[in-house]
Amino acid sequence: MAKLGACMSNFIDRRLNSKNKSTVNRQRFIRRYKSQIKKAVSEAVNKRGVTDITSGENITITKKDLTEPIFHQGTGGIKDRVHPGNDQFTTGERIARPPQQQGQGGGQGDASDSGEGNDDFVFSISKDEYLNLLFEDLELPNLEENQLDKMTNYKTVRSGYCPKGVISNIDIVKSLQGSIARRIAMTADKRRQLKALEEALILLEQDRHENTREKNKLKKNIDIIKDKINRVPFIDSFDLRYRNYAKQAVPTSKAVMFCLMDVSGSMDQATKDIAKRFYILLYLFLTRTYETIDVVYIRHHTKAKEVDEHEFFYSPETGGTIASSALELMLEIIAQRYNEKEWNLYGAQVSDGDNWTDDSPRCQQLMREHILPKTRYFSYIEISQRAHQSLWQQYAQIADHNDAFSIEHIKTLEDIYPVFRALFKKKNIQTA
Repeated sequence: MAKLGACMSNFIDRRLNSKNKSTVNRQRFIRRYKSQIKKAVSEAVNKRGVTDITSGENITITKKDLTEPIFHQGTGGIKDRVHPGNDQFTTGERIARPPQQQGQGGGQGDASDSGEGNDDFVFSISKDEYLNLLFEDLELPNLEENQLDKMTNYKTVRSGYCPKGVISNIDIVKSLQGSIARRIAMTADKRRQLKALEEALILLEQDRHENTREKNKLKKNIDIIKDKINRVPFIDSFDLRYRNYAKQAVPTSKAVMFCLMDVSGSMDQATKDIAKRFYILLYLFLTRTYETIDVVYIRHHTKAKEVDEHEFFYSPETGGTIASSALELMLEIIAQRYNEKEWNLYGAQVSDGDNWTDDSPRCQQLMREHILPKTRYFSYIEISQRAHQSLWQQYAQIADHNDAFSIEHIKTLEDIYPVFRALFKKKNIQTA
């Protein structure tokens, strides 16, 4: 008889979904290994430019982290095995490990001509999956849903039951409950009469005397009442209940992000490139996560200027450094266009830390007295390889006493994404 070897099979669901794609197993795989995939995505973001969003990503998961369930056929049957004895060990005795550096396979022997294994698993994710995993668990702190006057978003919610509707919305359980309640209410009196007649009939049957006429009369009345009970319909159109749906207005979370970037002469091309990459990552996060969001771009050297997206990233204009000019322009724009009672205000300032010394206390004053009382959250990111200067020192005094203000330091490209996650990681903070 031929021996059957071990058989291993992997089952892949090829059934098509509504979009003619087989995604069931793929989605299950992403859910099962989400932690490994998120870790691989976090590592991959430092290997590619944050501006490269036109494609997905090939991520690698080590074989040891994969524990896919498989079907296999065992050897089965009854087997006789002969084990060699020994004269050194007894039952239950612990066998010591062999001494280190005395085994074979230390890299000096010959290659094996047998055996098999598996390399690390490479998994491809799409652009949307890549960005969703990249920005997962991130949010704008202290965001409030406060817009009810110009509401345009609605969601469909359950609104109880109604006696009329389309057949697809019928609720069978609720309808049957109504049917039971109606039949109980309509037959309650008749059932009490029936019970009394049946009890009277039992007493007559137990009587020694012949009461044929009375018995027949009781039986006739019992049959009449049972017939009346049975005539009550099991279900009626009155019992039908349909699920009712209504549109509910959803308050919108109107938010604006002020992007303040230092473009002075001390900002070399490498520093500007890091700043631009940070702002591009911030822009992707805001536009993919929130529907109602405005982004205001402000460039500054000695003077601040509101610019569009293209000029913000590509304008070659430069000069000296007065950081307070950007903060003052931000306050002017808020007063003109963004009421803090209607908008959630946020700010992100990127600089190399170089600022006119006499201007740094002015920046602290503007931030503490005017900007932070109006904004939900403000972050300052310093990009430099040298020691912190006066602007960082002034801002650090605010960060020590206000949780709605944070400062972070970026040295290299690899620090962009960790700093970004640290700034916008989901957390519960309150503005001072």
